[in-house]
Amino acid sequence: MARNKHPEETINLILDVSLRLLLEKGYEYTSIQDIIDNLGGLSKGAIYHHFKSKEDILAAVIERMTERSNRMLAEIRDSSGLTGRERLEKIFKKSILRSVQDDIFTVAPNLKKSPKLLHSIFLDTVEEAAPAYIQPIIEQGVADGSIQTDYPEELAELILLVANVWMNPMIFDDSAEKSRRKAMVFCQMMQGLGLDIVDDELADRIVELAAVYQKNRNRNGAAAK
Repeated sequence: MARNKHPEETINLILDVSLRLLLEKGYEYTSIQDIIDNLGGLSKGAIYHHFKSKEDILAAVIERMTERSNRMLAEIRDSSGLTGRERLEKIFKKSILRSVQDDIFTVAPNLKKSPKLLHSIFLDTVEEAAPAYIQPIIEQGVADGSIQTDYPEELAELILLVANVWMNPMIFDDSAEKSRRKAMVFCQMMQGLGLDIVDDELADRIVELAAVYQKNRNRNGAAAK
């Protein structure tokens, strides 16, 4: 097949094929050559023209997977008729409960072995997600009296670093039981900050996602032997 003259179509083809293979085989067991072999004639050069590495492909796959749900999170942030605390509770619940999380935890690598991806999670948490979603909500809560803090920026960073990094089984390879204990500590921490927004449903969902990650790591590891 000749190289697609439209770059966006080539990119979408690469991402479609990559997502299918990542869901089937997992990140560690999907190679660039596997992707090439399923592109119907596109060359390795066509991939590297758009993506520098497999890590870049995964980042683009996840970005596309979360694009729609991120718009939903922005709608919660900007919604009217809710206090800041209520918005914070709602955005946490919607973020964790959204179905795309299952696919993300299925394709996810062991981030200890992917320092570039791990670094990108830190940067995205502190420089993008916290200021874009959480800090505005906390500032709204301070204004309406539902959240008490003199440091909305730092509080937003703390909450998301705990949620996205410390509680992330992709980084620490936590078991479902370890994830449950971390969820309980997170709940206590939030209560101590006057933000009783983590309930049993969210804790159960965190455990469920950890189990999804461990199940697929074990499955893909066994398939590779």
